[in-house]
Amino acid sequence: MNESPRYQGYNQAQLDAQYDNRSRVPGHVDIHAAYEARGDAALADFETRLDVSYGPSDAETLDIFLPPGPAPAGGAPVNVFLHGGYWYSRHKNDFRFLARGLVPAGAVLVVVNYALVPSVDLDELIGQCRTAVAWTYQNAAGFGADPERLFVSGHSAGGHLGAMMMATDWPAFSSGLPTEMIKGGCVLSGIYDLAPIPMSYMQDTLGFTPDQVARNSPLLLKPATEAPLIVGVGGDESEEFLRQSATFADQWASAGTPCRSMVLPGINHFTILGEFADPASDITRAVQTQMELG
Repeated sequence: MNESPRYQGYNQAQLDAQYDNRSRVPGHVDIHAAYEARGDAALADFETRLDVSYGPSDAETLDIFLPPGPAPAGGAPVNVFLHGGYWYSRHKNDFRFLARGLVPAGAVLVVVNYALVPSVDLDELIGQCRTAVAWTYQNAAGFGADPERLFVSGHSAGGHLGAMMMATDWPAFSSGLPTEMIKGGCVLSGIYDLAPIPMSYMQDTLGFTPDQVARNSPLLLKPATEAPLIVGVGGDESEEFLRQSATFADQWASAGTPCRSMVLPGINHFTILGEFADPASDITRAVQTQMELG
């Protein structure tokens, strides 16, 4: 076994363990199975528009969950959620249960699907997510949402993607988009410095290049908006996930982003999703306040 330090003083086995959330939480399969069952039930409880295409490939689809009652004048606020799975696994259908967190309070929730590595590279994956957020802004009025109250959220790799959305120069991405298109964000259990990922067990699948790491690490980028950001992480997550969240929040706060760091006691990398699906949890209430719901 190679005992020499690889990153942050961790040897290879230790570094892999820091980012291997499934091994860290042996019950993750049961946790996700329960979430999927709750998602199936949510389809019966909310008005939805499912599998809406936002791009040319079969993977570029999204689900829209609409709040009860008539849309308010000007439309409801809308939150775009980007799922995790280390950029190479999971599907939007696994996260339909999240509608229970924000939709009853009056928000539209958009859950985005995207093509996975290695069928696309990281740059294309991020580009698809940007296209989904831009599509939501451009089409919000068509499903009762207010494009001027657009927010983003994401978990794990989706936390990274959410941060990348807030670092995006939207007018440069597509003409006609405003600089301040995103009015706020919430990133959960994210990876904001990609540097350790190519050193880990995931590199055989992901194949990240040094250039991809440099241009797609939010920690190395400046926020492109003055919108507020909630950076949440479970208190029971690995030291690396805690460090990444704290370092990222501190750095972006120093760059002018109004950041709120939230460490959720007793919560791990998977149960934090349950918190985001709970309308009464601290993290969901923080997002509701950010979105001026209720």
